[in-house]
Amino acid sequence: MKPARLAFALALVPTLAHAHPGHGATTGGIGWGLAHPFSGLDHILAMIAVGLWAVQLGKRALWILPLSFVCSMAAGAALGMSGVTLPFVEPGILASVIVLGALVAFAKRLPLGASAAVVAVAALFHGQAHGAEIPANAPGLLTAVGFILATTLLHTLGVALGLSLRHTAQQRAIRTAGAAIFSIAILSALGVI
Repeated sequence: MKPARLAFALALVPTLAHAHPGHGATTGGIGWGLAHPFSGLDHILAMIAVGLWAVQLGKRALWILPLSFVCSMAAGAALGMSGVTLPFVEPGILASVIVLGALVAFAKRLPLGASAAVVAVAALFHGQAHGAEIPANAPGLLTAVGFILATTLLHTLGVALGLSLRHTAQQRAIRTAGAAIFSIAILSALGVI
């Protein structure tokens, strides 16, 4: 299978689009935290897009962008667990997928600090959603460890996919994956998926 087709197929893996229902209403802890980021297509696509964009930027961005995401997500989760609600969380999450997908699709090169800031803002919304959705009986720290590990795994998958695509088909395949992420986010915003 050609890399561009593989990237597109991976982007279309069926999962829930929003809301993250049912995977821990009465449970919690590290297992819930590990499962939570995988329960929403928006989260999966954003985290993979961060990895792809990091590959496009190269060098220090390979670890700075994922680290910026994880740190800001943890801060957002702390806000959510504390009962602090950011305005427009779900639209912010969706906008982050659109923006990150577009940045990858257009191979946009921003300065490293600006790139890390874009990723951090996106992560704040994702983290707030994770923190606010932790079941009441769940141990917050273990749950946070779970979704930080899952997020790190998704970033690693994005970086690995990006490196694989870069070595086999140049930037075109990475940009195609970004376009797929962008398109899925737009379709989600329009309520098509």
